[in-house]
Amino acid sequence: MKRLKAIITELKGSTNIQHNDVEDLIRKYIFYSPKMPLRLHQEQILAASKPFTLPVADTYFTGKELSINCFSWGSGKTKILLTHGWASKAADFFELITELQKLNDVEIISFDAPGNGSSESEFSNLMLYAESVKSIHTNYANVDVIIGHSLGCMANIIAIQESDIQPKLLISIAPLIRLKENFEQSMDAVNIGVTAQANFFKNFSDEFPVAVDYFNLEELYTQQKKVPHFLAFDEEDHISPFAYLKPFLQKNAAIEVKAYEGAGHYKILKSPEVIADIISKIKSAV
Repeated sequence: MKRLKAIITELKGSTNIQHNDVEDLIRKYIFYSPKMPLRLHQEQILAASKPFTLPVADTYFTGKELSINCFSWGSGKTKILLTHGWASKAADFFELITELQKLNDVEIISFDAPGNGSSESEFSNLMLYAESVKSIHTNYANVDVIIGHSLGCMANIIAIQESDIQPKLLISIAPLIRLKENFEQSMDAVNIGVTAQANFFKNFSDEFPVAVDYFNLEELYTQQKKVPHFLAFDEEDHISPFAYLKPFLQKNAAIEVKAYEGAGHYKILKSPEVIADIISKIKSAV
């Protein structure tokens, strides 16, 4: 968090900084994922895991192969993968992992995406998350259930649609629907002006093979693989607004949806009701 606060302080005082420096600061602000220290209970659940590392290609930042830190609990035949959101980590699924461990014959797998938690990389992005999911599928296990939170939901969907991953069940918790609007929300929060934002999005298109508008689940999501999908959300979620989720759900009526009033964007991961429903869905699917 100290690094992020320093970047924000520089941005707020950037009126006297040369234009190129401002653009670099905005890029750092968007692609730097702040890291929160582990709490004792999180340290304990990681200590009880089987840790391992896997390779992930970083096509856009370093052009090198990175290593992600992964964790698993149990050794059962049903493989359950957890993909965390932005500025998060595997251990943030503590409550869900605790309950999943009570299921019979399962192995729970999670990871810290590049630039998050304990994994290497100065910066992170959505595609590094998706590549991490693909790496687990290719190098470790064919997963039966994939669960994501926030940005992790979008990463899971991209990974499934760009690979031969064929889970029995996909679960999305407070999914991020529109990446560009999320970036705009982040930049508005620190008073980055319209012109500077436009320059960032232009630079994004130059740096990545697609414009940021591409990462919109309303257009990106397909049901070609017919994966059963359960989606949990809070209508008052301000990080992933219902105004974006609603048209996505209208377009994809096959998704099973449930609203959890007052759950919030982050606390929804700890909700006993959400966790109980997830456990029920897994029992039915596998």
